[in-house]
Amino acid sequence: MKHLKLILILAFLFGNMTFCKSKPDNNRNLEEKPSPETSAPIILPGADRPEIYLPKLKGKRVALAVNQTSILISKENLHLVDFLLAQGIEVKKVFVPEHGFRGDADAGEKVDNTVDPKTGLPLVSLYGKSKKPSTAALADVDIVIFDIQDVGIRFYTFISTLHYLMEACAEQNKTLMVFDRPNPNGDYIDGPVLQKGYESFVGMHPIPIIHGLTVGELAQMINGEGWLKEGVKAPLEVVPVGNWKHENHYSLPVKPSPNLPNDVAIRLYPSLCFFEGTDVSLGRGTLFPFQVYGYPDPKFGDFTFTPVSIEGMSKYPPQQDKLCYGKDLRDEPLSHQFTLSYLLEAYQKANKGASFFNAFFDKLAGSDQLRKLIIAGESEASIRSTWQEELDLYKAKRKEYLIYE
Repeated sequence: MKHLKLILILAFLFGNMTFCKSKPDNNRNLEEKPSPETSAPIILPGADRPEIYLPKLKGKRVALAVNQTSILISKENLHLVDFLLAQGIEVKKVFVPEHGFRGDADAGEKVDNTVDPKTGLPLVSLYGKSKKPSTAALADVDIVIFDIQDVGIRFYTFISTLHYLMEACAEQNKTLMVFDRPNPNGDYIDGPVLQKGYESFVGMHPIPIIHGLTVGELAQMINGEGWLKEGVKAPLEVVPVGNWKHENHYSLPVKPSPNLPNDVAIRLYPSLCFFEGTDVSLGRGTLFPFQVYGYPDPKFGDFTFTPVSIEGMSKYPPQQDKLCYGKDLRDEPLSHQFTLSYLLEAYQKANKGASFFNAFFDKLAGSDQLRKLIIAGESEASIRSTWQEELDLYKAKRKEYLIYE
């Protein structure tokens, strides 16, 4: 009887025991499919797939368009420049976009040509006197690599830098190789499509504000639609992301620019960036930019903040040193999508009419239509209906250039 009781007790214990899982093997092949007990496959940006691109770079003279986001997560966030040099690749120079090589220059701040003190490589600015590489800058180069994390929004200027690089490569018959990265806003498409005559560095293509493409997909679209000057096409290769679909959430390992410090800011960016075309603060000069908005008037809301000059983030923020009243959006879910509600509410509370907007607003919107509809008192639903037909046409065209589901 005693043996029977012991057997029953042991059976109960083992039947209800939860075994601890062993620690994951960090050295396993990151692309191998996990067993049912492990997590989903690790998302691999193009830079983390050297087996695809290294054979094509051997014996070539290479230039890189990179910044602080150009890392290999599989190599403990090793920078792409350091990785390629260690592999014996002949890197000739680095092309530098807005915010600089280290990502610490303010929005709109001029970036100068200089030399990287660590590697001795020339740093050629594409956000200074010229935004397009000169013939001389590409003369000693065979391949240009573009590896910069984008956030999937039309007015985020890294895709404008991509455009000019593609144009220069097309004109000089240089291969442009895009190391693709996931789009953290790539799960939806929304907003007005940019209209002809409103092209600028914050909007160069007839695409909606939230375009739903990775940099690699957009590069294919730029080529395919003939959007480069005189319809030229760049010799283009895309190193795709591994283990990613448009529906997958992707948390960026490095902030893509000084004022997009986290996932919430990146999701709110397309909705709040319109305030750059007004004098309403969107939190520049705080430690939570693109997560709040306000104005020096109590009627704007109960939440208060004071923008100040912050080196490396915002040297001269709007409403600097003034107490602003508004809204705190830091608890918004990451499922948040584009809305005009913040802009419309602020416009109504300001009660300034047309003077609420500055000349930059139409460039962000991609036409003067949004501004005029707001002044006319139209609702968000009514405004959205005006861009829906063009948005649907864009969605159909976009499908031709998708790399990922």
